[in-house]
Amino acid sequence: MTTMEPQTATETATEFDPGEAEAFAGQLMAILKGGLLSHLIDLGHRTGLFAAAAQGPATSRQLAERAGLEERYVREWLGAMVTSAIFGLGAPRGDGERTFVLPPEHAALLVGPSSMAPIAGMNTIMAKYVPDLARVFREGGGITYADYCPEFSEAMDAIGRGGFDQFLIDAYLPMAPGLTEKLTAGADVADIACGSGHALVLLAQAFPASRFTGYDLDEGAIARARAEADAAGLTNLRFEVADIAELSVDEPFDVVFVFDAIHDQVDPARVLRGVHDALGPDGTFFLREPHAADRLEDDLANPVAPIVYSVSTLHCLTVSLAHGGAGIGTAFGEQRARQMLADAGFEDPAMHPAPAQPFDVVYVTHPATP
Repeated sequence: MTTMEPQTATETATEFDPGEAEAFAGQLMAILKGGLLSHLIDLGHRTGLFAAAAQGPATSRQLAERAGLEERYVREWLGAMVTSAIFGLGAPRGDGERTFVLPPEHAALLVGPSSMAPIAGMNTIMAKYVPDLARVFREGGGITYADYCPEFSEAMDAIGRGGFDQFLIDAYLPMAPGLTEKLTAGADVADIACGSGHALVLLAQAFPASRFTGYDLDEGAIARARAEADAAGLTNLRFEVADIAELSVDEPFDVVFVFDAIHDQVDPARVLRGVHDALGPDGTFFLREPHAADRLEDDLANPVAPIVYSVSTLHCLTVSLAHGGAGIGTAFGEQRARQMLADAGFEDPAMHPAPAQPFDVVYVTHPATP
């Protein structure tokens, strides 16, 4: 793939470079190929093919039997997997059939708690809205969050669940000094825009002396959260359907978590002020958000920047603009985040890389002393 220096407004191409055109054709083909393969990775995840292949080498027939699928579809899918080097191709057997091998290093990223396959599912969901996005590009406005649900919130839960299982208690909480001890002793805790609530379920299980409340506007996500909490027998956890821009509490919280939810709010400044007002003077605000450069030119060398801007265009930007919102988008820069936190009344935050989330950082802060 070629890299190009950013052009200023006065720079224009004067000659057609056939070599550059050929190089870009290769780059473009790789992008288009990846888009198609993303859907086949989603299929492999949804149908259990990756889990079946992780059991060991198999022919297309054997793999279809393991997963309970039609062999002809599986065989064609395997063609894409082998030619893209996701699977390896074994030598022909005596009966002429070939075996297909999912290397363990690949299986580790396609099956289990570290699986990246659910991200492919998100690509499938967002692709459905391209025609509607073309319309709002012309007419203005946007696509509401409710229009993306329930598929979007279910996919977000699938993407985030494994990371919370692995890292929430032992890696995230220590970023805030004293937070684990506070939760152990007993604290009032909220998760704002909690989605399906899995993070709070884990916290409520780990810290039975604390009391937890999750808020989200998505009734379907809250229903799933309540079902998981009930199945776990948790009595120190409750969920409420609520617009977090209207957050008002009778008693202050000791801790408030927000995971990847400020940047796509209609009025993020108002939400942050509401979080500030809901915290006690010694409260802790734990915020995870996307991380991009504040200037576009500083993102040119960032390998995940194209993903950040694409996700923003396909979802985060439009759900805010649908209601005439701020439209921050997924490319949420550190300087902007720090300024918004200061404007809402918080101290300058400590910032940490988010475990297993290459797009995100964690900000830990407290209400500023008057």
